[in-house]
Amino acid sequence: MTVRFVGAGPGAADLITVRGQRAIASAPVCLYAGSLVPAELLESCPPGARLVDTARMALEEIVAEMVAAHGAGHDVARLHSGDPSVFSAMAEQMRRLDAEGVPYEVIPGVPAFAAAAASLRRELTVPGVGQTVVLTRTAVRATPMPEGEDLGTLGRSRATMVLHLAVQRIEAVAAELVPNYGADCPVAVVARASRDDEVILRGTLGDIAGQVREAGILRTAVIVVGRVLTASEFPDSHLYSAARCRD
Repeated sequence: MTVRFVGAGPGAADLITVRGQRAIASAPVCLYAGSLVPAELLESCPPGARLVDTARMALEEIVAEMVAAHGAGHDVARLHSGDPSVFSAMAEQMRRLDAEGVPYEVIPGVPAFAAAAASLRRELTVPGVGQTVVLTRTAVRATPMPEGEDLGTLGRSRATMVLHLAVQRIEAVAAELVPNYGADCPVAVVARASRDDEVILRGTLGDIAGQVREAGILRTAVIVVGRVLTASEFPDSHLYSAARCRD
């Protein structure tokens, strides 16, 4: 039997992939974080499926559920919000499943930063403005960041930056980025991207913290920083240029 780590998407139930939907519909055991995964997705589970909300469970408890299901001959759908390749804590689950001899596979999902960009109606890689995207977070009550991955160091390139799990520290984030990006650098905060209660804030590093506090945004948000957010005068991409050789 197989554990399938399924990217459940950023929030809207209809943004799950077809493959992910099929995995949920065929799994007699489904593990999900109730605070992050839309309840509508669970409606796809087969009748009588064991549904386990992992929001308040420790890692060892979660792994025990998957190992027990495997021992009973059941496939497992392990739902992770967004895409499981980014900030999902999937790696430590895989490590333990490897030790237990439990097979698994990964089904990608729509990540939160992509949903945020879609809501903003912006491309994050604009010719002549920004061709690099840094996905990162900050650490206060979370796992420490590796050496050299602080915002001051990462910001030296002035690349487009997307921060997850950082909106509660918006004042500190802005202060750490201003020396490299400037106080006038465009910023957007998208909370609950793709959901019906989505909130979008646009501003600069100089004023975004006040907007976030006024809106009462505390979690489930991404911060996007970079000149690509407001770029309008830029060269066309070579991709569709009439001068490009297509032989």
